[in-house]
Amino acid sequence: MPEKAYDTDLIDAEWEILRPLIPPPARVGRKRTHQIRRILNGLLYLLRTGCAWRLLPHDLPPWSAVYYYYATWRDNGVLTAIHDTLRRRVRVAEGRDEEPSAAILDSQSVKTTDRGGPHGYDAGKKVNGRKRHLLVDTLGLVIGLLVHCADIQDRDGARLLLSRVKAAVPRLKLIWADGGYAGQLVHWVQTTCQWVLEIVRRSDPQQGFEVLPRRWVIERTFGWFGKYRRLSKDYEFHTRSSEAMLYLAMIHIMARRLAPLAIS
Repeated sequence: MPEKAYDTDLIDAEWEILRPLIPPPARVGRKRTHQIRRILNGLLYLLRTGCAWRLLPHDLPPWSAVYYYYATWRDNGVLTAIHDTLRRRVRVAEGRDEEPSAAILDSQSVKTTDRGGPHGYDAGKKVNGRKRHLLVDTLGLVIGLLVHCADIQDRDGARLLLSRVKAAVPRLKLIWADGGYAGQLVHWVQTTCQWVLEIVRRSDPQQGFEVLPRRWVIERTFGWFGKYRRLSKDYEFHTRSSEAMLYLAMIHIMARRLAPLAIS
């Protein structure tokens, strides 16, 4: 492996965490011509710097090769599987059970670009674009996510997300959310998912910013995404690509978090 060229390049400890999770080469068809570690370095460079695919530096693998692996892993569920494995490892390293019993739900509206694809107007946030709907555990790690048009109401988007993750969280019992999720959704969560949806409200006299119990955890997760310029807007045409980029960012964050443990 050549000497580290970019701050986004995987260090040895991070690569040793990710390497066993990468699918082996297919037994038939074209052989791999690029090192997977360098492919990942290309993906992380693009994610962190926000550059276009065709503007990847020449000392990284060709953009077409990097995109091929990204699209393949996006469509066959590899990125999601790696993410879920790392989330369980981080939780165990923090002395928690592999699966959470409590979670926080919220959404973030982001602008889209002239790239096109599904989008809508969030009248509340005054954003023309998409919503990133997240369900995170009490460590801020993503349990599940869904990207949809910004004109879909939070309560409706939450139903789509919770329906998607229901079978994957056997220990989940309690979800915290803000006032935008109050109303019929509370009953739907209780009857359909057998979870308790607890609404965390602002104190009435409070003016301006207020750190609310539990809800600050998911705001910190959104803050983590802010370190990746590719996520400053939604540059993707397909929402599944938007979701894949979010999973990739969390993979990077968790690999770095686990790396010191691998060294020690």
